[in-house]
Amino acid sequence: MAGKFEVYKDKAGEFRFRLKAGNGQNILGSEGYSAKASCLNGIESVKKNSQNPDRFNKKTTASGKFSFSLCASNGQCIGTSQSYSSESGCDNGMKSVAESAPGAATDDQS
Repeated sequence: MAGKFEVYKDKAGEFRFRLKAGNGQNILGSEGYSAKASCLNGIESVKKNSQNPDRFNKKTTASGKFSFSLCASNGQCIGTSQSYSSESGCDNGMKSVAESAPGAATDDQS
């Protein structure tokens, strides 16, 4: 099963997207956008930038968890991951984004 982007409106009325892996797990979430067109542009940016390993930034939290963000060429963050208990889990999450994003369909739930 292929991954997909879900577009939805949050409680504040902003548009957001999340990338789900083929198994249905959320692997990347976006910031809030005031316009749906900007949110859809964010999805296109994820599809493109996920193919460049240098665009992923891995972080370790104070509690020893791992997460990553995906940034555009201008340095703006376009998506963030969940927290992972292991670095290998975080690495697998980045790999899953790179594999799922390019061909992922968009499911507009807004």
